[in-house]
Amino acid sequence: MRRVVITGMGVVSPFGCDVGALWDAVKNGRSGVRRITRFDPSSFDCHIAAEVTGFEPDRFVSRKEQRRMDDFSLYALAAAKMALEHSGLDMSKENPERIGVVVGSGIGGLRTLEIQHDVLREKGPSRCSPFMIPQMIINMAGGLIAIAHGLKGPNYAVVSACASSLHAIGDALRLIQRGDADVIISGGAEATITELGVGGFCALRALSTRNNEPEKASRPFDKARDGFVMGEGAAILVLEEYERARARGAAIYAEVAGFGMSCDAYHMTAPDEDGKGAEAAMRMAMRDGSITPDQLDYINAHGTSTELNDKIETKAIKSLFGEDRAKKIMVSSTKSMTGHLLGAAGGIETVICALALRDGIVPPTINYENPDPECDLDYVPNVAREAPIRACLNNSFGFGGHNASILLKKV
Repeated sequence: MRRVVITGMGVVSPFGCDVGALWDAVKNGRSGVRRITRFDPSSFDCHIAAEVTGFEPDRFVSRKEQRRMDDFSLYALAAAKMALEHSGLDMSKENPERIGVVVGSGIGGLRTLEIQHDVLREKGPSRCSPFMIPQMIINMAGGLIAIAHGLKGPNYAVVSACASSLHAIGDALRLIQRGDADVIISGGAEATITELGVGGFCALRALSTRNNEPEKASRPFDKARDGFVMGEGAAILVLEEYERARARGAAIYAEVAGFGMSCDAYHMTAPDEDGKGAEAAMRMAMRDGSITPDQLDYINAHGTSTELNDKIETKAIKSLFGEDRAKKIMVSSTKSMTGHLLGAAGGIETVICALALRDGIVPPTINYENPDPECDLDYVPNVAREAPIRACLNNSFGFGGHNASILLKKV
C-alpha cells in the first residue's frame, strides 16, 4: 500500500478563512458561537450557532458565478483554492487525470431549497431558477472544484450525515493507496444555518437552548450539556502520495495512516447504547494503521454535547482500550469551540488533528465545568496541553448509525 500524507489545508470557519486563525482560536479555547444573525431566531427554541465570519466571496469567485451556487459549494470552492495554494502544487505542471476530488456534505443546498420553494409558491413554477437543481445537489461542490482547477481524476460526493467528510477523506486515502490517483482534494462543506435547518433540528430537540450564554452552550462531556450547537463552513485537505510529496519538497503535516467504518444498524438518530459500532470503527482504523493501544496518544472525539453521544462514545473508548489505558489517552471535542459543522465536521477536525500532531499541542474541551460520572476520561478540560502526539484518532458519527474513524500519525 502506498503511504498518504496531508500537504495542504484550507478552511472557511467561524473563525475566518484562514487555517492559522482557526488553530489560534482552538489552541486558546475561544468559542465561535454567537446569536444567529442570518435571520431573526426569536421564535425558535435555539437562538445560537457558530456562523462563518470574515468570508469575502469575491476573493474566490466572480459575482456572476456566486449567483449560480449555494453557499455550501461556495465555501468548498474557497477552501479548496486555499488548500491547493497551501500545498504548493503547481497545477500547470500536473497531470490532471491523476488528481481527483472527494467532498462530502450532510445536507447540501438547503438555503437554495428555501429560496426556490418561496419563489414557487409566490410566483409559480415558471419563475424557479434554472440553477436550482445544480445549486442543491451535494456532488456539485466537488464538480465546481474540478472545473475551477481542471482536475480530471476520480470525482464524487459522500453523504453519510455527520460522518460525510470523514468518509470522504477515508475514500481519498483508499484511492491513493491503490493507485487510482496521486492527489485527492478531500473534505466537507455545510451551510445549514437557515430557518429550515435550525427549525428541523429544534424539532428533533437536538440543539442547545442555552441562548443567554452562547459561548458556553457547546459543552461536550459536561453533565449540564443540553444539546449541540450548529456550525457551518468548509474544510478541504490535499492528500498526496508520500514519496511524491517528498520528491517535490512539500511540507507534510501528518500521515493519514488508517481508516475504519461501521454501522450501528440500530436507530435513525440515536447511537446504539452498547457503543459497539463506534468501537469497531476505531478498532479498524488502528488495525489499518498498524498501531497498538499504547501508541495512541489523542482522540478528537465526535463529542457533540448531546446526552447520548458523549456517554456512549466514552463507553466505546473504554471498551476498546480498557479502563486503565483509556484514562491515559487525551480526549477532546473541538466542537466545544467550532460548533458542529455536520457533514463538514470530520474535515475541520482532521485539519485540527494534523496541526495538533505538528505542534505537539492538544486542543481543549472548553466549558467542561461539571463532571459527569458516565463521562470520566481525560477530556483536556478548558486549557490546551503541550504534549507529544505520535498518533491520534478522529471520530465522526452520523444519523443512520454511520461511524467513521481516521488515524493520523506524525511523520
